[in-house]
Amino acid sequence: MIRRVRNLYRIAFVVMVVAGAAIVNYSPGAKAQAASAGADKKDGLQAMYATAAEVAEGKRIAQATCVRCHGLDGISTAKGVPHLAGQRPAYLYLELRAYQSGARGKKVMDGAVEFLSDDALVKVAAYYASLDPAQPFAARGAKPVPDPVQAGKAAAAACAACHGEGGISKTPGMPSLVALEPKYLVTAMKGYKSGQRKHDLMKSLLAAVSDADMNNIALYYALQTPARAQTPAAGNQAAGKTAAVACGGCHGNQGVSANPAFPSLAGQDAQYLATALQAYKNGSRRDEAMKGLAAALNDRVMKDMAAFYAAQPPQPLNIRRPLTTAEWAQKCDRCHGANGNSVDPFMPALAGQRMEYLVKVLHDYRTRVHQSSAMAAMSDALTEGDIENLAAYYARQKARTVVFVPVPGK
Repeated sequence: MIRRVRNLYRIAFVVMVVAGAAIVNYSPGAKAQAASAGADKKDGLQAMYATAAEVAEGKRIAQATCVRCHGLDGISTAKGVPHLAGQRPAYLYLELRAYQSGARGKKVMDGAVEFLSDDALVKVAAYYASLDPAQPFAARGAKPVPDPVQAGKAAAAACAACHGEGGISKTPGMPSLVALEPKYLVTAMKGYKSGQRKHDLMKSLLAAVSDADMNNIALYYALQTPARAQTPAAGNQAAGKTAAVACGGCHGNQGVSANPAFPSLAGQDAQYLATALQAYKNGSRRDEAMKGLAAALNDRVMKDMAAFYAAQPPQPLNIRRPLTTAEWAQKCDRCHGANGNSVDPFMPALAGQRMEYLVKVLHDYRTRVHQSSAMAAMSDALTEGDIENLAAYYARQKARTVVFVPVPGK
């Protein structure tokens, strides 16, 4: 009967979210979508029309080819092997075709589906799509990767006593950390930790700080609202402006650097700047370029230059706050459905999927093992923490069964 309807009418769909009591009109119709996407998608729709007898035949085929990895119930118990139960039928069919053609590049799957006909692939996809999906147990106990800015704030708590709240110094001789490029600040911290920069207190404070914490600390300070150091400046600003002309090539004419390798000096504590110049001059700070520039400066000129830069307004960096997991999930849900429950037969559901499998897939898109321009752009913007958090988030979501019912078009 369903096959006759398909032949006689232009196709539309009613999408019934069984566990969620929602009904959505799938419009303008899968037939038009399939025609524009080629024969594979058109064939994939057949998995949605499967009869009870065809689903039963799909179960028989699955018993012979799929159960070793995916189980007869479609709920994987093997690490890295995805759940198939309740997955969207057309998507499953297209994935099976991709493995059969070698597009996915996974030899185990290529061998499993190599000799299956299109009809068999349709029935297997229909069978697994008909099963109740896995419950969200896979990510239980997974520890979320903390938000990097909040982690940086927590790690920087010990720094505030010297460098001020938000990285704005109130102590003469102590540098402000606000509005410094993260790359520069991380390099500076590593210099103190390794002893390349001579400072016993900083070396001891940074000894137990991991690279990840340094990155988070630098990001936190980079995102704070910049302001001048709340400390006095003893030099002559006008004289310092003239003396600082040669510094503009690296540090910017007003002390705002355009190169992340060079620190901005605008608004920095004057005493710290003068001391830093003296350290470059006497070699206690190692930098051949800075040593050569500082060699001709006397203490008076150093103070004047420091006073000039301390008076300049620091500028916010062009750095965006990283998205939270909830914000990333909102982007993913645009294609994959609310909480990862897709209502598009060609789009995979993510809810309840194995966490480590989702991590692997995102890495595969990032490295172009899987080809998708949209997913490549998305995954390229994710940090490792984002990937772990997103995978854990979707693994915890309740997967909802979706039934696609063909109805006559208008």
